[in-house]
Amino acid sequence: MTFSTNRLDDCPVARELAPARARSTRKSDDSIPPTECRRLGWGALRTPAGASSLATRSGYKVVVILIALLGFSSLANAFDLQQLSDQLAKPSVIHGSFIQEKHLRALPQPLTSKGSFVLAKDHGLLWLLKTPLQQDYRISTKGIARRDSSGWQMLPGKSAGAEQNRIFLAVLQGDSSGLQRDFELSLSGEAQHWKLTLTPRSMLLKQVFNQINIDGGELVQRIELLETQGDSTVLRMQDTTSANPLSDAEQHDFAE
Repeated sequence: MTFSTNRLDDCPVARELAPARARSTRKSDDSIPPTECRRLGWGALRTPAGASSLATRSGYKVVVILIALLGFSSLANAFDLQQLSDQLAKPSVIHGSFIQEKHLRALPQPLTSKGSFVLAKDHGLLWLLKTPLQQDYRISTKGIARRDSSGWQMLPGKSAGAEQNRIFLAVLQGDSSGLQRDFELSLSGEAQHWKLTLTPRSMLLKQVFNQINIDGGELVQRIELLETQGDSTVLRMQDTTSANPLSDAEQHDFAE
């Protein structure tokens, strides 16, 4: 997915850990008084009587350096957009079911639809709506097609529904580079529990969406689209598995 990234490595750890210096008016060979040590919070680092102030300050610096190294070690292991993209793009085929809720300002209850989906890395997405009506869609790099009695029929590429489905496909496939063309991206969490926020950057998308929120673990679990007019859509992916290959019928649907 391609989005403008909020850099995860821009962290003020070093600034926060930088110690305030103890400035003494005493001669350099005088030790820091116990009262001064307590005021600075250095009680645990005080040296025995007769030890130099240099030893005390050196011990303090060692502790600060160790804390800084631990902090930077955790940053080095932070979960980033590239790791998320690699994780989502790993499965060749994903099967699952979905529940989609469309929240409209004019209606007290959301419009709910349910169905199943098949995501194939080399082919695209089969979106099979079961209720409240039955309708099959195929989403790929060629566009969006809808199945009718005569087979798959391509839909206009500029429709609002087509744009949403294109975003869904990019998200599910882990296409971070594609999403970054249209969105600013902000990622938080870890590999098994993460949240990705998409903020539109193009004027066209800003007219449709305020924000898109995506939550997941090993795979995408929830997508929320917040629209500018106050409506929203929540999509929950359930029972997902990457254990099964494409069936003959699914291969045929992608091939047509």
